[in-house]
Amino acid sequence: MKRILVADDSIATRALVAAALSDLQNLQVERASTGIEAIKTLSTSTIDLVLTDIHMPEINGLELVRFIKTDERLRSIPVIVISTEAAEDDRHRALALGADDYLPKPFTASQLQHTIKKHLMSSK
Repeated sequence: MKRILVADDSIATRALVAAALSDLQNLQVERASTGIEAIKTLSTSTIDLVLTDIHMPEINGLELVRFIKTDERLRSIPVIVISTEAAEDDRHRALALGADDYLPKPFTASQLQHTIKKHLMSSK
């Protein structure tokens, strides 16, 4: 079973992502409402992919990407940034920090599923 961590301070977005992924088999969704919660989950659980919003309290999504991609143990985990920040410079910042993909909100369930499958199939 593959485990995805959804880090977003919006309860609605976390629920939307979980619902969009619910019909994918062998997939478990973990949730974090802050970057700190995401880091705690990453330190105690095996996670196969991270979806993170940019704007979150405590540690934002870009800082979370930096944390993951500079940690020897975590750096191979694909990270997809999901954000309402559709500006090209935000996309470039996320990718420059090591994010594997960038998915602007709003997105469809099929766009999300396609992106998740692409990165889970190419990892490990």
